Amino acid sequence: MSRTILRGRVLSFHRAPQGIDDVESYLYLEDGAVSIEDGLVVAVGDFAEAETAGAVIIDHRPHLIMPGFIDLHLHYVQSNIMAAYAGSLLEWLNTYTFIEEQKFSQQGHADAVAVDFYDALIRHGTTTAVAYCSSHPRSVDAFFAEAQRRNMLMVGGKVMMDRNAPEGLLDTAQSGYDDTKALIARWHGRGRGLYAISPRFAITSTPEQMEAAQALVAEHPECYVQTHLSENDAEITYSMELYPDAKDYTGIYEDYGLLGRKTLLGHSIHLSHRETTVLAETGSVAVFCPTSNLFLGSGLFDCERLMSNGVRVGVATDIGGGTSVSMLRTLDEGYKVLQLKGQRLNPLASFHMATRGNAEALGLEETIGSIAPGRAADLIVLDSGATPTMRLRKSTLGSLAEELFLLQTLGDDRAIAEVYVAGARAKSTLGGL
Repeated sequence: MSRTILRGRVLSFHRAPQGIDDVESYLYLEDGAVSIEDGLVVAVGDFAEAETAGAVIIDHRPHLIMPGFIDLHLHYVQSNIMAAYAGSLLEWLNTYTFIEEQKFSQQGHADAVAVDFYDALIRHGTTTAVAYCSSHPRSVDAFFAEAQRRNMLMVGGKVMMDRNAPEGLLDTAQSGYDDTKALIARWHGRGRGLYAISPRFAITSTPEQMEAAQALVAEHPECYVQTHLSENDAEITYSMELYPDAKDYTGIYEDYGLLGRKTLLGHSIHLSHRETTVLAETGSVAVFCPTSNLFLGSGLFDCERLMSNGVRVGVATDIGGGTSVSMLRTLDEGYKVLQLKGQRLNPLASFHMATRGNAEALGLEETIGSIAPGRAADLIVLDSGATPTMRLRKSTLGSLAEELFLLQTLGDDRAIAEVYVAGARAKSTLGGL
C-alpha cells in the first residue's frame, strides 16, 4: 500500500469560528504534512515530524492545502444555460430551464453533459456536490456513473414533477415514485454515491406526488430530501394558491413529512417567524444561493436571523440560475449579499461554511470536509497569487484571514492549483489544462 505526503500550508476547521480571532476553531500549519493511504488521510501534522520513509512527497509550498469545497445545491442539467437572460425565476424556468432539461430525454446527451459538469467542478475545486438531475432517469444514471468513474462523493436525484411544466418533462405521481424507488436501489450507496429524493418544488408537484414523495422518505430514511423554498415572491404566491390549506410555503413540505435533518431547502429567503421556527425544530437546512438570488432578483438571504434562531445553514452555487461553478465566486457574492443586510461575514466563517460547515449540513463531517485521520482525502491546493492582481495584493497581506479574503474576493478556477479526489490527482489530469 503506497503512501503519499502532501507538503504545504494546511488549514482545516474543527468547528464554526466564533469570530475572526477564534484560532481554536481551526488547525493551521505553516509547513504541514498530510499523509494519505488508500484514499484516506492517515496523519496530519508538521512536516518536520512526519514519517517520510518510503512515501511519495508532493511539495505544494507555499500554497494552502484545504478540504475540497462542498456545494449543497445545484442543477447539473442546467450547466448549458448559465447566463441566460431573464427577469425573474418563473420567466427563467419557462423560457430556458424547462426547454434545456427536455434534451435529457435524448440518448447520449446526459452522458456528455455529465463529463463537462464534473470537469468544471474539479477545475473549481469542488469535490462533493448535491445535484438535481432532470425528470429523466437516464440523467440520474449519467450523473452517478460519472461520479463513480471519478470516485467522487456525490449526492443527487431525479426531479419529481407532474404539473406546470412541458409535457416532455412531466412524470406522474406513480411513475415519479417508481422511477425514484428504482434509482435509489441502483445508486444509493454504490461507490460513494448518495441519493436525494427530489420533488422539484410545490408548483410542479400535485398533492398526489407530494404523498408519493412522503412515502419514499418514510421508506428510505437513509436518503436525503432536496427541494426549493421561498425563493421568489411570485413563486410563494402561486404555491399558496395551489396549496390553500397550508399554513405557509414551509407548511406545504411540513404537511407531507418532508422536513428533517436530511432535508436541504434551496434559497429559503422570504421566511416568516413561524417558518423559521419550523426549520429550526425539524433540523432542516436552509441553503444560501447568493449568485442565483442576485441574478434572478429573488432577494437577500438573512443568514444572521436564521442562524440566531437555530436554523442550520449551508451555501451553494445553484448553477444554472447561479452564475459560477466556483465556490470562491459564490463566497464573494455571499459576502456582498450579507453586507447589504448589515451582516459582516468574516473569511474564516466563509471557508468553514464551504468545507466542514456544508459537510455538517449533510451529516458527513466524519467523512469529508476536514483534514483529519480517517477522513476522505478530498483536498484542494489554493494559490493566493494565481493572477497578477492577486500577487500584487498578496504582497501586502498580514494574516491568514486576509489571505482567505483575497482568495474569495479575487480568486476563481486559476486559484485552484490542484485537486485530490480520494488521494488521487484530479485537476492536473484533466485534458486541456
